[in-house]
Amino acid sequence: MQLFMIDNCVDDWRIAMTSQRMGLIVLELVICSMHPIPGEYSFVWTTKLANRGGSKLFTDASSRSIGALNRINFNTRFVLKTLMTICPGTCLMVFLVSLWIIGSWTMRLCERYHDEEHANLLNTMWLVAITFLSIGYGDIVPNTYCGRGIAVCSGLIGAGCTALVVAVIARKLELSRAEKHVHNFMMDTQLTKRVSLKNAAANVLRETWLIYKNTKLTKKINTSRVRTHQRKFLLAIYR
Repeated sequence: MQLFMIDNCVDDWRIAMTSQRMGLIVLELVICSMHPIPGEYSFVWTTKLANRGGSKLFTDASSRSIGALNRINFNTRFVLKTLMTICPGTCLMVFLVSLWIIGSWTMRLCERYHDEEHANLLNTMWLVAITFLSIGYGDIVPNTYCGRGIAVCSGLIGAGCTALVVAVIARKLELSRAEKHVHNFMMDTQLTKRVSLKNAAANVLRETWLIYKNTKLTKKINTSRVRTHQRKFLLAIYR
C-alpha cells in the first residue's frame, strides 16, 4: 500500500484502500493466524512514519517535474534502484536477512511433520544458510517436495545475491571523482619527474663528453671551459 502511495503521489492511505487490497490484507491476516511465528514476540509498528519520511524524496513536486521531463516513471522499480544506489549495503543486508528468516520459517513448516530434526527453527536456518551460500554439507537435507523447492529457490537467489555483493564491493573499492583527480595529479607529477630525470641523464652524458673532448682531444687545454663543463656536470648529477 505504501508503494502504491509513492507511485501515485498519494498522501492519504485511505485513497489507496480498495476492496481487492482489503481482501488481500484479510487473507494475509488469516494465513498469519494459522501459521504464527514460533515463540512469543511483541512488535512496535513504526514503519508508517519511516516510510512517509523516506518517501518525500519521491513525492516532491520538483522531483516529479524532473522525472516527467526525462520520461522517468516513479514506480517501484525506480524506487528500488534509487535505494540500491544510495545505500546498497543496507538494502542487500535487509533483503538477505529477511529472505533467510522467511525461508527458514517456511522450510520448518514444510518439514516439521516429516522429520523431528526440522522442527527446530535453528536447524532450518542452518539448512537455508548453507544452501544459499552454495556450500551444501549434506548433514541436513529436505525430505518433502515443498522443502526441496524452497532449497532450490534459496540456491538460485543465493547465486544472484552473491553477484550483487561482489558488484557492491567492487563499487565501494572504486575511486571517487575527487580521488581520481588526486590520483591523476600524482601520476602526472611522477611522469614529470621521470622526464626531468631523463633530461638530467642526457645532460650528464653531454657534459662528460665535453669534458673528455676539451681535455683529451685538444692540443691546448682551455681550463676555464673545462671548469665550466665540470660545474655543469655536477649540477646535472645533483639536480
